[in-house]
Amino acid sequence: MARYIDSVCKFCRREAGKLFLKGDRCYTDKCAFERRGYPPGQHGQGRGKASEYAQQLREKQKVKRMYGLMETQFRNTFVKAERQKGVTGENLIGLLERRLDNVVCRFGFAASRKEARMMVTHGLFRINGKKVDIPSYVVKTNDVVEVAEKKKTLEKIRDNVKSVDRRGMPEWLSLDRDGLKGVVKRLPVRADVTMPIDEHLIVELYSK
Repeated sequence: MARYIDSVCKFCRREAGKLFLKGDRCYTDKCAFERRGYPPGQHGQGRGKASEYAQQLREKQKVKRMYGLMETQFRNTFVKAERQKGVTGENLIGLLERRLDNVVCRFGFAASRKEARMMVTHGLFRINGKKVDIPSYVVKTNDVVEVAEKKKTLEKIRDNVKSVDRRGMPEWLSLDRDGLKGVVKRLPVRADVTMPIDEHLIVELYSK
């Protein structure tokens, strides 16, 4: 499976906003976007006004990079959202939020979605008592996501959970810090996602 292994800090600069791809580093003065808040490249500071298509493309790229998906994965998720009842854009955000790697990151077990994907792939988590090692697994209401019993002593996970207050816990999730497990209280709604996302631009792009 293809994966991006180069620097990710330039993504924040290219999309003109923090995507929080480096975990705790993004909250410090070492953040690349804080130091150089303009697009990367020789002409980064001199780019003109973007066209309508460019705005749609940039929004799609921003959200895709935010959740750490490749193009095919993202488009397949959009197709699923389009087939569901309701507003396509809101369905898309809901499906992205319910991905297991994102949920693990939201619970604070991982510092970033990239780290969460690695942890999930290595089988560090259980859903309703069963091992799940697929980052794209979509959680449901009342699902219990728990760190595997043998992995609860890992200092990395416990250190990550300590900093969860800084990132905030979404209302649709409930975390038991001591037990290193969380519950999906309900499905996420658009208001639960506070990141600046204009999903209607993505819908317009894919609808052409």
